[in-house]
Amino acid sequence: MLRYSHTMSENTAKKVCVGLSGGVDSSVTALILKEAGYQVTGVFIRAWRPDFVVCSEAEDRLDAMRVAAHLEIPFITLDAQEAYRKEVVDAMIQAYKQGLTPNPDMLCNKQIKFGVFEKFRNAHGFDYLATGHYARITHDSSATRLFRGVDEGKDQSYFLADVAREALTHALFPLGALTKSEVRVRAERAQLPTAHKRDSQGVCFLGDVNMPEFLSHFIESTPGNVVTPNGTVVGQHEGLTFYTIGQRHGFTRHEINKARTPYYVIEKDPSQNTLIVDTTHPTVSKGSARILTHYNHISPTPLGNKNYSAVFRYHGATTEVQVEPADSGVIVTLLTDSEATSPGQTCVLYDGEEVVGGGIIGHHE
Repeated sequence: MLRYSHTMSENTAKKVCVGLSGGVDSSVTALILKEAGYQVTGVFIRAWRPDFVVCSEAEDRLDAMRVAAHLEIPFITLDAQEAYRKEVVDAMIQAYKQGLTPNPDMLCNKQIKFGVFEKFRNAHGFDYLATGHYARITHDSSATRLFRGVDEGKDQSYFLADVAREALTHALFPLGALTKSEVRVRAERAQLPTAHKRDSQGVCFLGDVNMPEFLSHFIESTPGNVVTPNGTVVGQHEGLTFYTIGQRHGFTRHEINKARTPYYVIEKDPSQNTLIVDTTHPTVSKGSARILTHYNHISPTPLGNKNYSAVFRYHGATTEVQVEPADSGVIVTLLTDSEATSPGQTCVLYDGEEVVGGGIIGHHE
């Protein structure tokens, strides 16, 4: 079903550039494609990082080079620093300033891995671009379709919902049909230098950063009160920008709570600079509607008069919804109660295992 599962003779003339990050997933991606007969080139993408973030780029690039040498494939470094600063970091900061909660990993996939890297693929005559995403993709003469990865715990199809359909027509995701444990086994069997390297954590390219601390270098914050719905002051926040709906930590509590009952953020009030919290997790009731702006449709099948599954955050619960087009985007109506979300997060629509599309969550109706 996937192109790299065809016979080796069909692949020998096909050239593919693999995003080699220096991790085990991208390493096994290159391994699988080489074993399938493709002409593989490893590409390390250099992204912008601020001075105050601990940087592992030199080590990661060296690991990527070691993998390329081990597999005997060409190695190239692609400088995407300017684009990453402008299209990912600056865009993320601007969204936070507007009171939104953006997803930097989705910005990174759209603008860098399937933006800058896709342009590199096209300009240098590669037939395909491949990454270590845990998602499945199929190509035939008429359409490209994107599906969840088989490993439910590692499935990354959510992060690809903002990528333009055209950019996906040249994409390969060899890990989509594998579990993480199978990837480790393949790496060990091939004696890849990254076989036992720990998985990277945190924001795409930036690593395991503390987002409030990161944002504090770019956004001025004004501390204020944390209050319950009846107005009782129970703590102090560091600045409304740094909080998202449903969050249950990150602010100072004044009261002594022996039972350690958690408080969840249920609302932000900019006019009073207060963070409103409650002891129950915020939800949105059945029948409520959400507007998805900047909607990106991936499936070759248009939105229809049917129910879809919606996911409002990575590894979040699945909610059954109805959808209808609107001038401002797509309106999603909940058919069951759902977890509350913050404007700026991404809602991804699924039809079974297939990714239909995704959009930015606007206000509730």
